[in-house]
Amino acid sequence: MYYSSILEKFNIKELNEMQNAMLEAVPKQNDVVLISPTGSGKTLGFLIPILGLLDEEKKNVQVLIVVPSRELSIQIEQVFKQMNTNFKINCCYGGHSVRIEENNFLHPPAVLVGTPGRIAHHLRRKNLLLDDVKTLILDEFDKSLEFGFKDEMEFIVSQCKHLNKRILTSATSLHEVPSFVGLRHSVELDFTSRQRKSNSVLSIKSVRVEGDDKLEALMLLLGKIKSKSTLVFCNHRDAVNRISEQLNLYNVEHGFYHGGLEQIDREKTLIKLRNGSINLLITTDLAARGLDIPEIETVIHYQMPATEDVMIHRNGRTARMHASGTVYFLLDIEDHLPQFLESQPVEESLPKKLEFPPPCEWKTLYIAAGKKDKINKMDIVGMLLQKGKLQKDELGKIEVLDHSAYVAVKANKIIKTLQLIKEEKIKNRKIKMEISS
Repeated sequence: MYYSSILEKFNIKELNEMQNAMLEAVPKQNDVVLISPTGSGKTLGFLIPILGLLDEEKKNVQVLIVVPSRELSIQIEQVFKQMNTNFKINCCYGGHSVRIEENNFLHPPAVLVGTPGRIAHHLRRKNLLLDDVKTLILDEFDKSLEFGFKDEMEFIVSQCKHLNKRILTSATSLHEVPSFVGLRHSVELDFTSRQRKSNSVLSIKSVRVEGDDKLEALMLLLGKIKSKSTLVFCNHRDAVNRISEQLNLYNVEHGFYHGGLEQIDREKTLIKLRNGSINLLITTDLAARGLDIPEIETVIHYQMPATEDVMIHRNGRTARMHASGTVYFLLDIEDHLPQFLESQPVEESLPKKLEFPPPCEWKTLYIAAGKKDKINKMDIVGMLLQKGKLQKDELGKIEVLDHSAYVAVKANKIIKTLQLIKEEKIKNRKIKMEISS
């Protein structure tokens, strides 16, 4: 089992049923369509078997992975790097430095992952050649179509002249695969019926708003569930912004996330959610799938999902694998439970008194240097433990980007730590460090 050492790096003892099915299906002479719910391990499900398709002697891109979002591109790159193979991976997406991506192509990676628009841009500029690409992976394929990337994907596929394998993944069933994909002798692996494991429990509840102030009802509900990690889903950006403004008035720590934000702001928000600096995220359906975020305990439908697929993706953020979770439908006088909801939710009442979740245990330290500045995690750990006088349990998750790094530090230590390190250097360089806003 060549993959056993890879699993150790993720603290996984064995592949799950879906991943084993992919391990068997991908090497065969057929295309593969994988339908598997959010949080089921699709990324490892296709990354592990493609290792057997890579040739160390070849110097160009051999596997192309096309994804609908910047965040998913970054996530796949991070997972592949954590696998610690002999093969290089790079990612390209809108908002990332075009110059860095062009420089990466001077020594092409074996695996390239990116968004349709940016990959098509490099192809048209002749920065990128796909002559040696034998395997094409269209991850979250239905979402790429939903986002309007059909023309870019069709162009990209047309540039892959020597394909012998196509892998499509989705969290929900694909009603139709466009002819430009060119599926041949495809095998479909459908794991959606197994979405809820026997060891996972999803509780579905409804809360009826008394009066006409839905925003106040949300505040009461957030106070009731206290510090549990929570996603609040809205259908529109203005609702996200309105809720965020209200939470700011009450000094409730949270993040907000939608497509109108700059890429770096979206990235920082997800980093804080992953490292525990925030436990509450107000978001559009952009965060319903394809993001690397931790296990969520509670999902709140502030605005009702428009389709069954949207509801499945939202709910899929909690009670993943062997965990449990709770979904709330927050209903005002004009709201009705979705017709496609199979079970009747348990009605729950709201408290009369407004209370808010306790402060988060962690804060995020921003460091204005990263991988491209030759800064790595061990440089940061050494500086914070030795000069910042932190204990190991006071230092949390560290994420190093191209030109920045973000470090979780215990909230009650971060100000003192900043005072101790304000004149310190990393790799003999004076670098700006501050609490991330």
